[in-house]
Amino acid sequence: MGDPWLSIIGMADDSATNLPPASRTALDAADIVFGGPRHLKLADAGARGLPWPIPFSIEPVLAHRGQRVAVLASGDPFWFGAGASLAAHLQPEEWRVFPAPSTFALIAGHLGWRLEDTTCHGLHAAPFERLRGVLAPGGQMICLVRDGDAPQALAAWLTGQGAGAATLWICERMGGDAQRVRRSTAGEFGLSDIAAPVAVAIALPENVGLSRASGLPDNSFAHDGQITKRPIRALTLSALGPRADELLWDIGAGSGSISVEWCLAGGRSIAFEQDATRVANIAQNIEDFGIGHRMSVVQGDASTAVQDHAAPAAVFVGGGGNAALFDHLFDLLPKSTRLVANGVTLETESLLSHLHVKMGGELLRIEMAQAAPLGRMRGWVPARPVVQWSVTL
Repeated sequence: MGDPWLSIIGMADDSATNLPPASRTALDAADIVFGGPRHLKLADAGARGLPWPIPFSIEPVLAHRGQRVAVLASGDPFWFGAGASLAAHLQPEEWRVFPAPSTFALIAGHLGWRLEDTTCHGLHAAPFERLRGVLAPGGQMICLVRDGDAPQALAAWLTGQGAGAATLWICERMGGDAQRVRRSTAGEFGLSDIAAPVAVAIALPENVGLSRASGLPDNSFAHDGQITKRPIRALTLSALGPRADELLWDIGAGSGSISVEWCLAGGRSIAFEQDATRVANIAQNIEDFGIGHRMSVVQGDASTAVQDHAAPAAVFVGGGGNAALFDHLFDLLPKSTRLVANGVTLETESLLSHLHVKMGGELLRIEMAQAAPLGRMRGWVPARPVVQWSVTL
C-alpha cells in the first residue's frame, strides 16, 4: 500500500511559511493544490493551484485520484470544513489530514472562553434560524458566517428573537497579521468594512430561547387550528420518546408541531399531509424553526407515500387513522418501531381500543378542561377527550 494521494491541510490566516513542518512538506510535494483564492495566494500555489468550483463541489478533487493532491482549508478541516465531505468518498488509506487550530479555538482563546461551554456553528450556507433551537439564557456561541455583510444580518435576526442585548464580537481573519476583533451589541450594531473570513462570537442575554421541555405554546406555530394542542403534544412526545438522529413519520401532520418538537430534540422527521394549506403551514414552520436539514413535508396519501421513504424509528398517527392504514403500517414497519396514535372521534376511539386489545401497549383517555368566561362568571370549558394508543411493534 502506497502513501495517501490526498493531503488535507488546515491553514490559519497567514502565509504558508508558518505552517508546521509536516504540513509544509505535504504542500510542497503536491502536484495539484485545491483551495479558495485566499488560501491559494497564502500558499503561493502558483500554476499548481486550482480554485474550488462555484457552486462548491469535491468532484474535481476526486477526478485527480492517484495524483499527489493537496486541499487547503481554514483551521481544522473536519470542523465545518471540507474534510468530512472528501473523506465520505474515500478509503481511509487514501487521505491524511494536517489540522491547524480552528477558528473556534482562536476566538475562544482570544476571548478567554471555555470551548466546552460554547456552541459552535457553521452558517456559511445555513439560515440563521438554525440557531433558534440553541438560544439559551446567558449562553455563548461562535458562528462562522458567509461574508462581510452577514454579521449585520445576524445582529438583526438576534434582535428579532428578543436578543438585542446580546454582545457580539466580530472576528475577522483570525490567526494572521490582519486579525481584527471588534465589539458591539445586536440591537445597536453599526460596524462596517468587515473583511472575510469572518466569524461572530455571541454572549446571549437572559430570557431568550425556546423551552427545552416538550409542549411549546400553540402560537409558536403557523396553523389553521388543526394542531395537537400543547398539553396533548407534551404527552404525545413523551410517548414517542425522541432520541438523537432517529427518524419519525408524522402521519396526518396538520401543522407539523409534533415533528418540529421531535426535530428540536435532535431527531429527523418526515411529515405526511394531504391538505395543501396545511402543507404550506408545515413548510413555514420548518423555515421558522430552521430545521430544513432535519425535517421535510410530503403532500399526499400517507398509505401510499410512506413506502418510498426510509424506515422510521417511530411513527405518530395524528389524523386520518383508519384500519386500512394501520394494517399497512403493521406490514411495512420493522420490529421495535414505536407507534403512537391519537384519536378524538368515537370511531377512532373504538379502533384504537380494538388495536390495544389485539396488540397490547398502553391506552390513555385524556380529558381536559380550560377556564374561560361564561357570561359574568368563569367556568371550566371541557375539551374533546383524546384517546392515545402507544405500542412498540
